[in-house]
Amino acid sequence: MRKHNFYAGPSTLPLSVLEELQRTMVEYHGMGLSLVETSHRSSEYDDVHASALGGMRALLDVPDTHEILFLGGGATMQFGMVPMNLLPAGGHADIVHSGAWAEKTLDDLKKIGSANILFDGSEGGFTTLPDPADVQPSAGSSYLHITSNETIGGLQWKAFPQTGDVPLVADMSSDILSRRIDVSQFGLIYAGAQKNLGPAGVTVVIIRKDLLDRSPDTLPAYLDYRTHAKKNSLYNTPPVFSIYALSLVMNWITSEGGLDAIAKRNITKSAMVYRTIESNPEFFRCPVDQRYRSDMNVVFRLPTEDLEKQFVAEAAAKEMVGLKGHRSVGGIRASLYNALPVESVETLVEFMREFAQKNG
Repeated sequence: MRKHNFYAGPSTLPLSVLEELQRTMVEYHGMGLSLVETSHRSSEYDDVHASALGGMRALLDVPDTHEILFLGGGATMQFGMVPMNLLPAGGHADIVHSGAWAEKTLDDLKKIGSANILFDGSEGGFTTLPDPADVQPSAGSSYLHITSNETIGGLQWKAFPQTGDVPLVADMSSDILSRRIDVSQFGLIYAGAQKNLGPAGVTVVIIRKDLLDRSPDTLPAYLDYRTHAKKNSLYNTPPVFSIYALSLVMNWITSEGGLDAIAKRNITKSAMVYRTIESNPEFFRCPVDQRYRSDMNVVFRLPTEDLEKQFVAEAAAKEMVGLKGHRSVGGIRASLYNALPVESVETLVEFMREFAQKNG
């Protein structure tokens, strides 16, 4: 029996995708060898590559004005790669400091150029976000960076700032393809795969084509977005297995009804947990501003740390894993990514009620 997987990443994948990966691991569609030992220049991999790119473009309705790139290095590489490409010498970029991942972005940005912090959530313990309407780029800004969903703090933008001529850049690692967005609103989107897209190993970058002209000629080839755009993300050997898995996840999302159906289910799942927290206010507490509570990562606290440790241990005994909060903040965290079945959330909320009744 599969466990109820609430890990924040790498995280749960659709069972049908795992089963297809299993079926094709040793021999891919009668080739006599596995895809992971096949040349990335082969016709077989060409089809996989095209399927993954096409699936991403179709599901997110990516306009022709934007390129889709498959890169390595995770979202962490993008913390530096974005300013390397988009921030000219002597320029500055705006950033919303919304939590742990925005802070990592900020740290790398400062190593490359100047950062202007439009909002600093640390003053409130990273429990809220600014009103998108109040987020305006500063004069002369090269771009404005946000983190669409903070996995550690459980914060999520429900609408995005309107930044006019200043490109909006977003780290969407933990909520990409969880809902419909207007890609044309963004200059650049990047996302590590290991939450909603597939196994770790590939990073998706969606960049407006005109921004490619900003990349300086002094960049090493791999760190230059133009290199990958010109070569259709085949400049070097790509993470073949991860891209293949991503293509299967794209197919799975389509078979589930597309992003509208996925978003509806995600809202249903998170609402179940939030309702359970709110119905037991003396035992459970979610510190996050209700306006910006994440549908992907629900964080909450119990009356004592000892009870939190007991909660995690007893949940594990009932086949629920990954509920311990991030080591930097403690508490409980339930990650409810696309592939997590509703049945797993039902199991969790039933356990929460029982645990509160027994220990309250």
